[in-house]
Amino acid sequence: VQLVESGGGSVMTGGSLRLSCAASGYSRCMGWFRQAPGKEREGVATAYTEGRTTAVAYADSVKGRFAISRDIDKNTLYLEMNSQKPEDTAMYYCAADPFQGCTRGEVPWSWSAYRYWGQGTQVTVS
Repeated sequence: VQLVESGGGSVMTGGSLRLSCAASGYSRCMGWFRQAPGKEREGVATAYTEGRTTAVAYADSVKGRFAISRDIDKNTLYLEMNSQKPEDTAMYYCAADPFQGCTRGEVPWSWSAYRYWGQGTQVTVS
């Protein structure tokens, strides 16, 4: 599976951006991660898809501000980011296909659990 992120850029505090992740193949579990300079990569949001239904989960730091969604027909994962803060500044990565699989109630949050990664897209909030 190849993943290609897009949509990053610079935005003012309180602004919005929408990230996209185009996938070459299907993976039931996908997620968005981010890594700020000098910090470990952290999970932002995850999505578990079964049929045409997607269950989502969020890190506490973005809950209520970010929204993850998936277009099955376009094989694309999205991350809508609103009310952005300077601490959201990071390289954002899309990930897919956990090595140990996933279930609706258990989608991995650790970056090391995922098999496939995109190249990342930079988000800067000032």
